[in-house]
Amino acid sequence: MGWDVLVVGGGHAGLEAAWAASALGVRVALVTVNPDRIGMMPCNPAVGGPGKSQLVAELTALGGLMGHAADATAIHTRLLNRSKGPAVQSLRVQVDRDLYALKAQDLLSTRPVEVLRGEVAALRVEEGRLVGVQTADGRFLPARSVVIAGGTFLRGVVWYGRRSRPAGRQGEPPARYLSQSLEALGHRLLRFKTGTPPRIRADSVDFARLEVVPPDDPPGSFTGRPGPHARALPTWQTRTTPRTHALILSHLHLSPLYSGEIVGIGPRYCPSIEDKVVRFSDKESHLLFVEPDGLHTSEVYLQGFSSSLPPELQEEMVHSLPGFERAVIQRYAYAVEYDAVDPRELTPGLQSRRLGGLFTAGQVNGTSGYEEAAAQGLLAGLNAARFALGLPEVHLPRSSGYIGVMVDDLVHRGVDEPYRMMTSRVELRLLCRADNADERLTPLAVEWGLLPREALERVRAKYARVERELERLAALRLEGARALDWLRRPEATYGELLRRFPPPEPLSPEEAFQVEVRAKYAGYIARQEKLRAELADLERYALPQGLDFARVPSLSREAAEKLTRHRPRTLAEAARIPGVRDSDLTALLVYLKRSA
Repeated sequence: MGWDVLVVGGGHAGLEAAWAASALGVRVALVTVNPDRIGMMPCNPAVGGPGKSQLVAELTALGGLMGHAADATAIHTRLLNRSKGPAVQSLRVQVDRDLYALKAQDLLSTRPVEVLRGEVAALRVEEGRLVGVQTADGRFLPARSVVIAGGTFLRGVVWYGRRSRPAGRQGEPPARYLSQSLEALGHRLLRFKTGTPPRIRADSVDFARLEVVPPDDPPGSFTGRPGPHARALPTWQTRTTPRTHALILSHLHLSPLYSGEIVGIGPRYCPSIEDKVVRFSDKESHLLFVEPDGLHTSEVYLQGFSSSLPPELQEEMVHSLPGFERAVIQRYAYAVEYDAVDPRELTPGLQSRRLGGLFTAGQVNGTSGYEEAAAQGLLAGLNAARFALGLPEVHLPRSSGYIGVMVDDLVHRGVDEPYRMMTSRVELRLLCRADNADERLTPLAVEWGLLPREALERVRAKYARVERELERLAALRLEGARALDWLRRPEATYGELLRRFPPPEPLSPEEAFQVEVRAKYAGYIARQEKLRAELADLERYALPQGLDFARVPSLSREAAEKLTRHRPRTLAEAARIPGVRDSDLTALLVYLKRSA
């Protein structure tokens, strides 16, 4: 009988893929070596942050799982960049690591997803068609479509100093064979690395010497419903010292990265402590965040202190930190090296261009981070289900928000290091804020079958109330001006207007925020709307499938080669390919108009 969608991997990408696919009513199975580890957080026990919280907000608007699991298990929330504009304000939710995995598993159990134990060793292809997978113990699992969400497990190797062993992460075996199957199909594989900090026994830390970071009051959330423990614990900060830096610099030869034994490329925006000390040698210290792993855990997580140096040296390094002089390390930091596919070989719906029905999502696509993985998982799972149902692939255009930008960057620009989502990557970030993700994306979620129609009706009612309030303010006068114009003054607040002119129907805090943002940033929003229209002009020019770019007059040879490799669908996609110049776009435009 088999399945319509088979998801390989139970991390954040695999979870969202199975969750999304099951929403479309197809038969779904999730295959993982250890079902008890589904939804585990191998690195930081938190969801969100700059660029990442916007991804989670969009996931939530599309019917995803991550925001619900994070809110339910939150132990500390904090809005970052509060003093800056709404385009870059980002929620970070500290969660109970163990409870998060249990909540994610509990949510998944509400859907008809069959969880299978096993290691997928190969893709089964018959007569050029994907028909399922083969497991390491010899079983054949038939499926119409497959989503590979292998995380850091593909030919994974973990490093503690110059000692290494095959593993996908601490204590778990790697995926030993799947890389070979992907290579046999013609996929180009990349070799990347990432790392994680040490975990410290909480009762061995002198918290009195650390700077306390209290949680927000009231707490933030992704779903509008903060969990019962969202203000339960603070986090803390400490800093590296000259002693820390001296220890690292005098022992770089023991780092597999600096000795040349690790060939994988690490994330630029989440460097190891060795990288920080070497690359920023002018800095006397680096800020570190001390985060509890849970409500009742015995561990704290030392954010910003990832390392691949030997365990015995890690002891000295940790003891050089203020408040950690007598700290006991419960789990040592390590680096992990793994295979990733070249994402330029994927469609915007995350389907392999080499084999129909094969989708990939998460770190296996060259990204870093839970949030990036989850967002890809939802898109890949959705399209895997659509493939099984015989429906056309869907995708999120770049102008739609952070998920669209991330996927567009991956499939058209590729990666030469683990990709991290940042607000600076998004051209239309004032239009694509976390707070209006529901307005932008819930209509698509309903159209695609990820959410019921009632969700769209709630969103429409919310923004109808916002528009009525903006119209009411435009009709009121205050200090010789329209109340709406008065609100645009830097010192003015919507709260003051409410005291003077109470509305006929009270607005929720989320709706009140929308009113203030739309009033204060109206001019900037209008300019970004104009930019979006200009970008949409390029989207309207479709490039014929099978177009021989070498025969387009005046197109440079470099552009023809890159366009042939990437096969963009529109002029807008062609414009985002590195090496395609304005003169090449003009040549394409002239060719399209002459051929029309």
